[in-house]
Amino acid sequence: MIESAPLLEVRALSKRFGGLQAVRELSFSLREGEIISLIGPNGAGKTTVFGLLSGFHIPDGGEIRLRGRSLAGLRSHAICALGLARTFQIVRPFPRLSAIANVEVGALAREPHRPAARARARAVLEQVGLGAKMDQLAGSLTLAERKRLELARALATGPSLLLLDEVMAGLNAAETDRIVELVRGINRSGVTILLIEHVMRVVMSLSERVIAINHGELLAEGSPGEVAGDPRVIEAYLGEPGEANVGAAPA
Repeated sequence: MIESAPLLEVRALSKRFGGLQAVRELSFSLREGEIISLIGPNGAGKTTVFGLLSGFHIPDGGEIRLRGRSLAGLRSHAICALGLARTFQIVRPFPRLSAIANVEVGALAREPHRPAARARARAVLEQVGLGAKMDQLAGSLTLAERKRLELARALATGPSLLLLDEVMAGLNAAETDRIVELVRGINRSGVTILLIEHVMRVVMSLSERVIAINHGELLAEGSPGEVAGDPRVIEAYLGEPGEANVGAAPA
C-alpha cells in the first residue's frame, strides 16, 4: 500500500535567538487525522516550534511544508488561510468584547462577510460548549471557559491542522477530562492536531504518536508507550522509570 503524503512535513528546522539555539535541525511529519503530542522540559523549544510552524517566527534554516506547499516567507495570516491555526499557552481574549465577538474575529479569516462570520462563530461556540455564554463578556469567563474560547477562536478559522499549546494548563482533573473529550471530538470532525502538553495522562490517552525534544533537538519519536519508556526521555523529562504513566510530568 502506498502511503499518502504527509499533511505537514518539517525538515531540519532551526532557529536561534541571539546566543540561544532554540531549535536545531528538527525533522518530523504529521499525517492527516492524527493527534500527536510534542513533549519536553521547559525551555526545550516546543513553543518556538509552534511559532515557526505558524509564521510568528522566521526559521534560520530548514523547511516546512503544508500539503506539499512550502510555508517559507509566509506571514501568520497567510499560513492561517492555508488551514493551520494555533492556540496560545497564555490565553488573552479581548476582555471587553463578548464571547461571540471574540470568535467572530477568527471567523472573519474564513468568512469575509459579517453575517456568515457571525453564524460560523455561533456554531463553533456551540461546538465547544459555550453556546449559553456567547453574549457574555470574555473577561468575565472562568479560566476553563477562556480555554474553550481560545479553542473556538482557532476553530473559527476553519483549520485542517490545529496546534494546541498547553490548552489544559491550570485546569482541574474534571475540567481537563472535558477538554480531552472536546479535543477528541474536534479530531473526529476532520482536524489533525499537534499539541504541547505536560500532563502525561493526557498525552498517553490522546496521542497516536509522541515527539519528544530537548534543547531544540529530537530526542525520541514513537507511540506514547515507546517514548515514555525511552531512557533518554526519562532522564531529560519524565523522572524516574515508572513515573511516565501516572500523573503529570514536571511543568
